[in-house]
Amino acid sequence: MHVLFYDENFKYDGEADIEINTEEGEELPPNCTTALIPAGLYDPKYDPKKGVWVESATQDYIDSVKPPAPKPSEIEVLSQQVADLYYLIAMGGA
Repeated sequence: MHVLFYDENFKYDGEADIEINTEEGEELPPNCTTALIPAGLYDPKYDPKKGVWVESATQDYIDSVKPPAPKPSEIEVLSQQVADLYYLIAMGGA
């Protein structure tokens, strides 16, 4: 069974495959869950009352680790310039 571990503050602390027989009444070890972390969480924290992982990172932290938007390529810039020129001509100005 694949489980995800969390520390004493419920922060993600790794994962592993363990052998456990729930049919015979064996329980999960402490500080672990089978709930998967949703995509897009930067600093997952487990909420044991709801049984789900939630985001614990601040918006400032998320913004600081997100890569900047890629700059347009030369072809994209030229295409936009041509489109702008066509628009000017169509509107009667140049």
